Amino acid sequence: MKTAAAILALAASASAFAPAPIVTKSTALNTVWDEYIGGQDFKGGKFYFDPLNLAETYSPLVPFFREAEIRHGRTAMIAVVGFIATDFVRIPGDAYSFESIPKVIDAHNILLDGPMHQLLLWIGLFDAVITFPSIQATMDGERDAGDFGIKGPKNDPDGSKMERKKLSELLNGRLAMCAVGGIATQSVLTGHGFPYL
Repeated sequence: MKTAAAILALAASASAFAPAPIVTKSTALNTVWDEYIGGQDFKGGKFYFDPLNLAETYSPLVPFFREAEIRHGRTAMIAVVGFIATDFVRIPGDAYSFESIPKVIDAHNILLDGPMHQLLLWIGLFDAVITFPSIQATMDGERDAGDFGIKGPKNDPDGSKMERKKLSELLNGRLAMCAVGGIATQSVLTGHGFPYL
């Protein structure tokens, strides 16, 4: 009995030092990188970032993912400019003055009883009238993600300038999404305005 237990313990401890089995993954590229721009870093090199494999797992939703990425990127670019600009200039009115709202980060709570309800109403109306139908059209293949029919450069016969502008918008939007989070965090932590130190 002791001998059997010793042999069993020896075999179990020896397996701890055995090499781990090698699992190979398929090297086939996901087609999402062939169909959509954006698999590049800021230097122009390849950057296929999809650690959760969402494009492969939820492939029918990839147009929605791209629409959401472009929309959030555009919103973040506006938010970054707005966050910084309001440290220097304000719209007319006592409710929006530097005396009423000394720090931009406090504007949400101070204006919660007034214009914030209107802002919510107008954004909701925009979503109901513009965003939801455009997302449906994107999912049905009737339009490209983020395309609202605005014409590109005039002297662009092969579309290369427009492709560069689309990539630039996508990369700048990704940067702005990170930036607005950093600006908001630094504003809350430090209590200072621009440059948020």
